[in-house]
Amino acid sequence: MLSRPSSLPAALPVLALACLGTAFHLPAAWAQSKSGGGGIYTCVTPDGRRLTSDRWIAECNSREQRVLNSDGSLRTVLPPAMSPEEKAANEARERRAAAERAAQQDAIRRDRNLLQRYRNEAAHQAAREAALDDVNKATQMSERRLQELAAERKPLLDEAEFYKGKTLPAKLKQQLAENEAAADAQRLLIENQKAELVRVNKLYDTELGRLKRLWAGAAPGSLD
Repeated sequence: MLSRPSSLPAALPVLALACLGTAFHLPAAWAQSKSGGGGIYTCVTPDGRRLTSDRWIAECNSREQRVLNSDGSLRTVLPPAMSPEEKAANEARERRAAAERAAQQDAIRRDRNLLQRYRNEAAHQAAREAALDDVNKATQMSERRLQELAAERKPLLDEAEFYKGKTLPAKLKQQLAENEAAADAQRLLIENQKAELVRVNKLYDTELGRLKRLWAGAAPGSLD
C-alpha cells in the first residue's frame, strides 16, 4: 500500500510527454477536422512566406503546394495552377489526345471487322464482284431505258417532219422536250454509274491491300 505514492514521480515524465505530444498535434488535428480530413496544405509564396491552410492556398497559385496528413507525413504534391493560356493549351492537348485515342479505337474496330468479313482473298473478290454486279445492272437498266426513249422519240420526230418551217403544235413540242429531258437524265445516270464502278474498284483495291497486311500478321489498328 505504501509503494503506490512513491511511483508517482516516475510516471510524471511519461504523462508530461503524452500531454506535450497531444499539444504538439493539436494544430494538425484542428486543420484536419476543419477540412473534413482533406489534409493540410502548405507552400512558400513567391516572396518567401510559408503558408499553411486546410484548403488550396490562393496566394500560392503559381507555386507547388504540399498536402500533409494529420501526422505531418506527405500525402501528395500539387503542381502550380495553370494560367488561362496554359489551361487552354492543356485542354487543346487533351482534346487532340482524345481524338487520337478515338481514331485508334476506330481503326482497330475497322480492321477487326474486315478480318471477320473476309477470311481470305477469295471471299473479298466475291464481295467485289457482287458490288460491281449491282452497278452494272443499274447501267444496263439505264441503257435499256435510253433505247425505249429513242423508240418513243422516233414517231414524234416523224410527226414533226410534217411541220417543217412551221410552228410545232404545243403538245408535240412538249412531248419532244419531255423525251429529251428523260434521255438526258438516263445519260447522266450512266456517267454516274461509270464513276461508281471506278470508286468501287478503288475501294476494294484499298481494302485488299490492307487485308493482305492483316492476314500476314499486322495488328489491327497498327496500319497507316
